Amino acid sequence: MKKDVFIETPYITLGQMLKEESIISTGGQAKWYLRENTVNINDEPDNRRGRKLYPGDKIAVPDAGLFFIRSKQGE
Repeated sequence: MKKDVFIETPYITLGQMLKEESIISTGGQAKWYLRENTVNINDEPDNRRGRKLYPGDKIAVPDAGLFFIRSKQGE
């Protein structure tokens, strides 16, 4: 599944994105989730829940799909 994630701020953290997209139910689960699952950001593995995601970034989440960060103001 491919989905655009629209943000109003300059960036969103990986943990926040996982929660907003209902991949995890609380922010506290991000650390565990990222330890157990390989998430690719722009085709490179990353497990930092505080990783800043900017408009144009592509995030591949196992069993959840592909997410593209977009700005509500336009890229």
